[in-house]
Amino acid sequence: MQVSGSAVAVPVAAARAVDRAAMRWLFGFVRPRSAPLLALLALSVTTSLLVLVQPYLTKLLIDDGLLARQFDTVLLLVAAIFLVGLVATLLSGANRYFYTRLSGHILFDLRESVYRHLQTLSPAFYARNRGGDILTRLDGDVAEIQRFAVDSLFAAVSALLGLVGTLVFMLLLSWQLTLVLVALVPLHWLYLRYMRPRVQQQTRRLRERSSDVTAFLVETVPAMKFIQAVAAESREANRLGVLNKLYLGDLLQLQLIEFATAAVPNTLTSAARALVFAVGGYWVIQGQMALGSLIAFSTYLGMAVGPVQGLLGLYMSLFRVQVCLERVRYLVEATPDVRSSGQRVPGAGMRGALELQAVSFRYPGSEEDILRQASVSFPAGCSVGIYSPSGSGKTTLVDLLLRHYEPDSGCILVDGIDIREFGLGAWRRRIALVAQDIVLFRGSVLDNIRYARPDATDEEVRQAVRCAQLNALVARLPEGLDTPVGERGTRLSGGEKQRIAIARALLQQPLLVILDEATSAVDVEVEREVLQAVEELFGDCTRLVISHRRSALDNCGYLLAIEGGKLQSGTGTVASVGAGPYAHGDVDA
Repeated sequence: MQVSGSAVAVPVAAARAVDRAAMRWLFGFVRPRSAPLLALLALSVTTSLLVLVQPYLTKLLIDDGLLARQFDTVLLLVAAIFLVGLVATLLSGANRYFYTRLSGHILFDLRESVYRHLQTLSPAFYARNRGGDILTRLDGDVAEIQRFAVDSLFAAVSALLGLVGTLVFMLLLSWQLTLVLVALVPLHWLYLRYMRPRVQQQTRRLRERSSDVTAFLVETVPAMKFIQAVAAESREANRLGVLNKLYLGDLLQLQLIEFATAAVPNTLTSAARALVFAVGGYWVIQGQMALGSLIAFSTYLGMAVGPVQGLLGLYMSLFRVQVCLERVRYLVEATPDVRSSGQRVPGAGMRGALELQAVSFRYPGSEEDILRQASVSFPAGCSVGIYSPSGSGKTTLVDLLLRHYEPDSGCILVDGIDIREFGLGAWRRRIALVAQDIVLFRGSVLDNIRYARPDATDEEVRQAVRCAQLNALVARLPEGLDTPVGERGTRLSGGEKQRIAIARALLQQPLLVILDEATSAVDVEVEREVLQAVEELFGDCTRLVISHRRSALDNCGYLLAIEGGKLQSGTGTVASVGAGPYAHGDVDA
């Protein structure tokens, strides 16, 4: 079978187009800072010029001062060398400071941009991707990209300036010996072109190994209490040991490849330098070249080799950073499942009447509907108990209410308004979610209570603390509300976490309150206290209580089950849960 040249060219052209798009995206973060970048480049050029002058001043010192026995000239040139070196040192320090500042700004812009995009992605994206891999891309890969974005520009300018400057001085000193350096460039380039795919492939493998280690740590460190409880410390430590060995093996392999990549050019450079000293030394002995000229030429040769290797190394870095670009662009190009297209804001006058109209939903890639033409309505301010087996769609219903996903068909109405008409953030701020796993962040009790509404006044916080019955907890904490809760709230009991979550929900002034298995981690007595507090504090809100415990639903005015993608009410399992009026629900297949 024959493959036409055009067919082969298509994927190559597509890959190059992707590379160009990635580079445009990357330098989109550099362009807004072009003014300080140009100023820094000017500073860098000035420093490089001062460095270039010093070997030539040394040549003049030897030939026109020392060998000519002109002490006045020696003093003048010594002073010039000192002043040029001092100014170059000061400019180099300033250059390093401003470079670090500019580089940091670009790094943070990159990382914040990727992080903001990650915030728009649905739970399905995070279910498909390991948390450790995402962190490695967001941290290590982004940092590598930033270094290339800034370093490549400065490295290219400095290398080109240094190469041109040294070539000019070398041509002035000996054009014949200058040909030695020029002859090295194509040999270097051909060899690096041969090594390029090997460096790129091994770099990709190493980044993946790094992701494996990070993913392991992200998974096991928060679960250390459970690992200790089942005496699995040795097994997990061995798993980490295996991952470390794989990472080290690939790291050493990359080191060998990079050594081989640099060894041949360095050998050619050493050979060229030896040849310069052999030929130049012979000319000095024969009187055809001044000693100072040979010393200056050898210095410039060393200075020229650096820029040449820098440019060729930059050529190799381009292909290493493409691996990181691919990994980060994977995050950036992930499409949000839900976009905020609405402009309305849920007003204070809304009451919270909830209605589902023929809602159908299935997860991407699944062949089974989680909800199928589900229709149900609840009046404002009611309490709805949802009791169904695991995997039946309870959490999916919560995700649809929070608009983590959109229904495939149908709509969800609040007070007769499609929730898609509301701005995404404005709508979510009116929903208070108290889930099974209470999310607490490192910080104080006060920080966590204020998290959903950081602009809440001190009086509002005190009222929320009082209503959530947190006064006793705050009184016995060493620093009161300013006491740190520890990583993920490890210093607090399950009931205390629940109370903090309730206080946080109170500050939100919600339209809808959702308790998603919120009492599953506490005993029956604490559950009763939490549910009683919810009824008292959120009596004017529409409340959804999702639980596998029947006791949690005893006081719900409406009861609902999800079975086989349908909403069912009034009979069967649900009827045995508790008494009271039932929701109106259409049971459609």
